[in-house]
Amino acid sequence: MPPIPRPDSRPPTSHERQAGQPWNASYLDGPAPWDIGTPQPAVVRLAEAGGFCGPVLDVGCGTGDNALFIAARGLPVLGVDVAEAALATARQTADDHGIEVAFTIADALHLQRLYRRFETVLDCGLFHTFDASERTEYVASLASVTDSGGTLFVLCFSDRGPDTGPHPVTRQALTEPFAGHPAWRIASVAPELLRTRFADSTPAWLATIDRR
Repeated sequence: MPPIPRPDSRPPTSHERQAGQPWNASYLDGPAPWDIGTPQPAVVRLAEAGGFCGPVLDVGCGTGDNALFIAARGLPVLGVDVAEAALATARQTADDHGIEVAFTIADALHLQRLYRRFETVLDCGLFHTFDASERTEYVASLASVTDSGGTLFVLCFSDRGPDTGPHPVTRQALTEPFAGHPAWRIASVAPELLRTRFADSTPAWLATIDRR
């Protein structure tokens, strides 16, 4: 297997340009707003319903709360992120709790460089940070690592209600990039909630998307 190229020289994403700093900086001054220290309740419910089959890829895993939870249930899990500081925290937590899980740095827009495929892919809080052109690229990147017959779960901020997250996404903005790619079939899009450090119930979407 060829070595995974480090994404150090990648161009900044739209979120990074808007924030004026790379993702890694979000983890250098204490917990990030989305770093709640536990798995998202929606992810827990998916796991309890048998939604995850291994191997599992957690894209934009951050400090690993969701990946660690899924791995602790006995599934092989790889968590990827561009923030080395977040991955260092995730690895330390795995070691502290004796959880077998892998974490590596990777660019979500070029997941084919992992040279691996997965039965289940989780995106919790990453999709909504990309702009429209990045989402098209991201959808193709996800297809490159998801097994035919596999499942992608996308949990992102929605535009429902007055207390939306910082990157609210309409249902149409969520579904259009996947509907326009031949590898994907949208199984369902349901209202959900995302927890942050500042709110327990930020409106969200949970999309279940099947890989053809």
